[in-house]
Amino acid sequence: MTLPLPPTTDEHGRPARPIPALAAHADARAAHADARADAGAWPDVVRPPQPRPGHTLAARLLVGRALSVLPLRVRLGEDPPAGSGPSLDVHRPEAFFRRIGTHGLIGFGESYMAGEWDSDDLPGLLTVLASHVDELVPAPLRRLRGAWARRRPRAQDNTVEGARENVRRHYDLSNDLFATFLDETMTYSSALFTALPARPGALPAAQHRKIDRLLDLAGVGPGTRLLEIGTGWGELALRAAARGAGVVTVTLSAEQQALARRRVADAGFAGRVDVRLCDYRDVRGRYDAVVSVEMIEAVGAAYWPAYFRALRGALAPGGRVALQAITMPHERMLATGRTHTWVSKYVFPGGLIPSREAIAQNAARAGLRTVRDDGYADHYAETLRLWRERFAERSGTVAALGFDPTFRRMWELYLAYSEAGFRSRYLDVRRLLLVEETRP
Repeated sequence: MTLPLPPTTDEHGRPARPIPALAAHADARAAHADARADAGAWPDVVRPPQPRPGHTLAARLLVGRALSVLPLRVRLGEDPPAGSGPSLDVHRPEAFFRRIGTHGLIGFGESYMAGEWDSDDLPGLLTVLASHVDELVPAPLRRLRGAWARRRPRAQDNTVEGARENVRRHYDLSNDLFATFLDETMTYSSALFTALPARPGALPAAQHRKIDRLLDLAGVGPGTRLLEIGTGWGELALRAAARGAGVVTVTLSAEQQALARRRVADAGFAGRVDVRLCDYRDVRGRYDAVVSVEMIEAVGAAYWPAYFRALRGALAPGGRVALQAITMPHERMLATGRTHTWVSKYVFPGGLIPSREAIAQNAARAGLRTVRDDGYADHYAETLRLWRERFAERSGTVAALGFDPTFRRMWELYLAYSEAGFRSRYLDVRRLLLVEETRP
C-alpha cells in the first residue's frame, strides 16, 4: 500500500502548487474553508466542476434512488435524515451531486476532501457502498462507462522514468509520516493475526508472522541467496538476514533506501543485506528465492509481463517465488484498468490491482506455475483499521509535519476506503508460491 502526494497537475493538465502547511481544524466546513485558501495545492477539490445541469440532475436522481434503498442514514443539507445504518451527511448537496455527475467516483472522493459530506462511520458507509457497487448504477449505464469516464493520463505510464516519478509520489513524502500510523516494524502491507478482531498491540507480531510465512514459503534459510523486489523499510530483509540468508533488496524510493540501510546497519547485518536503488527491470543475477510483497499493484497492467519475466529471470534452477498481492475480481479489474479513478489520481498513479486470473496468466506466460494460493482478506481489513485508528489519534502529529486538512481527509478516506474493500470482499489479499514451469 502507498501514500500519495497530491497531483502534480489539475484535471486540465495545469501545474499544481505543493501542499502548504496549514493549521489543524476540527470540523469539515473548516477543512473546506482551508482548501479554498489555497486553490493551487488542490485545484479540483477547491473548485467544483462547471455546472452541467443535466449531469447534476441525473446524478441526483440515480444516486438518490440508490441511496434510498441501502442500509444508510442519509441527510441532504437541512433535510431530516432518512433511513438507518452508517450516516451519509451531505452538507452541500448541489456541489456533491455536481461533482458526481461530472466526475463520478473521482467527484465523490473530492467532495469528501472538500468537506462537503461526512459520516459517523466512514468505513461502515463505504463497506455498504462497496457491497452494493453493482446496484448503484443501472446495468445499461454501466455499459456506457467508457463514454464518460476519463482515460488514465499518459504521464502515469510506468516506463522506467515514469515509475520513478510514481514511486516518488508514493513513498518519498516523509518517513516520519508513515511512522505516525505504522507499528515499529515499519511494515506497510497486510499483517497476519492469530485472532480477529485484532488488538493494536498484536500488530508487530502479526507483521513478523506474515513475513515469516513468506520466507518459509520461499524456502529461505542459512545461505539462501534472496532477492526482494520492493524493499519497504527493510523489515523483511532483516528477518531474512537473521535466518542467515544473503539479501539483495531493490527499491525506487530514496527515502526508503536511506532508512532501510540505517536499520540494516543498526541491526549488524550490513554484510548480509544490500539495499539497492534499482528498477526491477534492471535486476541482474540468479537467486535461490525471490520475494515481493504488494509490489505488483504499483507495476501497471502494461508492465505485468515484464514484472513476471523479471521474477522468472532472477530464479536459479529450483528456485521459488513468494508473492503477496492485493487482488480484485477480473471483470472489475478490466473496467478499472481502462479508466482514471480517484485512487489512480490521488493514491496510486500508474498502478492497478490485478485479478487472480491476471496473475496466473502473466506468470504462466513467463514460465512460472502457481502451486499455492491462499487468501486472508479479513486480516487486511483489521490491519487497515488499526492504521486508520492510529492515524486519527495522531492527527495533531500529522498536522505538525506540515500536512494540511485536505491531505488528512484524503488519507482518512483512503484508509477507510481500503478497509471497506476488504470487508466487503471487493478486494482480497493473496499469498502465492510460484515455481518454474517444467515441460516434458
